[in-house]
Amino acid sequence: MARSRYLEIADELARELADLPAGSRVPSEHEIGVRFAVGRAAARAAVQELEQRLLVRRVRGAGTFVNRRIDYAISQSRAPSWHRTVREAGGDPRSVVRDVRSAGLPPGVAERLRRPAGDPAHLLVRQYYVDELLTSWSNEWVPGDVLPDPAIAVHAVESVDAILRQLGEVRPVRAWCRVSYDLPDTEVVEGLATELGRPVWLVESLSCDEGTGRPVLASHTWSRPDSARIVVEMDGPHRPPEDE
Repeated sequence: MARSRYLEIADELARELADLPAGSRVPSEHEIGVRFAVGRAAARAAVQELEQRLLVRRVRGAGTFVNRRIDYAISQSRAPSWHRTVREAGGDPRSVVRDVRSAGLPPGVAERLRRPAGDPAHLLVRQYYVDELLTSWSNEWVPGDVLPDPAIAVHAVESVDAILRQLGEVRPVRAWCRVSYDLPDTEVVEGLATELGRPVWLVESLSCDEGTGRPVLASHTWSRPDSARIVVEMDGPHRPPEDE
């Protein structure tokens, strides 16, 4: 296989994909091979080259799609709302609730929320999509006395930030976060449709009520690196408009 040939194919496909919306299906390796009169190895190498350039994304069991990464900004001056942050970055967000249940707080999360381990709480497990492409998987813990049973609300309102404001009558602001490059466990690998041994972004975050400083939400969010670039901005606390 001539190295230059698969790069030529990748360059031509890259020019064509630039005009397509995110989420558009990319021709299969077989289709690429037939079109450019090359073998399966050259076609596969061209697709891998596009993947390395972050122009396409492979979703296990679904195929290969046009990819557009967003800049996901984390700062104290922004409301800790995944949906709002994605919209501000120019993406179309969607979340799917995979589980909502009552459970005792695990030790590490309890310490972060300044609660005893085992304290009653609600665990929300969700998948996130940007431009209809799978992006993130999250576990979100809300103390039981902050919200009534959120099971109905999370199926009607996608934003947990909005639910906390409307039902919990709190004004969440991001109080702490940590970003790392992490090897996810099997549950997260399945939830992100990625592969074991492939690192992903892990954002651990704590939100507190702006008025009282009481912790109201602790979350772990794993994101595919091909879907978002995590941008941490050093600035002051979020100040929502008075009518928000």
